[in-house]
Amino acid sequence: MADSERLSAPGCWAACTNFSRTRKGILLLAEIIFCLVILICFSASTPGYSSLSVVEMILATIFFVIYMCDLHTKIQIINWPWSDFFRTLIAAILYLITSIVVLVERGNASKIIAGVLGLIVSCLFGYDAYITFPLRQQRHTAAPTDPADGPYPKGDTCSAWTMDPLKPQNEGGGSLRFEILGPRL
Repeated sequence: MADSERLSAPGCWAACTNFSRTRKGILLLAEIIFCLVILICFSASTPGYSSLSVVEMILATIFFVIYMCDLHTKIQIINWPWSDFFRTLIAAILYLITSIVVLVERGNASKIIAGVLGLIVSCLFGYDAYITFPLRQQRHTAAPTDPADGPYPKGDTCSAWTMDPLKPQNEGGGSLRFEILGPRL
């Protein structure tokens, strides 16, 4: 039991440090830290606005743990990119609205600081929503353009069966003919 705990702890720490160095990990850590600072500022001035910071900090922590432990590949019943996109989009909109309301009300210094930090974190959540937008991440693969990959056989010339519009079908000889069209480009 002690050996398995000892072996799993460095692996967990390595996974945490490796994920926290990625762009998504840095964004989630920044979101958690900003939400904590805004929570402290709102708690010092107006506790009514602090619920947004608490909810977003908890959600950012949950997504950080899910991505850090690679659970998004193991739990496939949930579409994680869309869930993360909607979380960040809604957070950006709510922080923008809350910050504007707080700055318009004009309160003490901690309330103004929370409003300004709310505008900054709104941009941070908006950028996170932009980079996690699932349709932006899908890459289009072009169709093969090499003639060797096409439906025609390899060779110097291209041939095809064509219809002869000048010769009616009911006359002897038929109207379908095979001709060599020329070099393949």
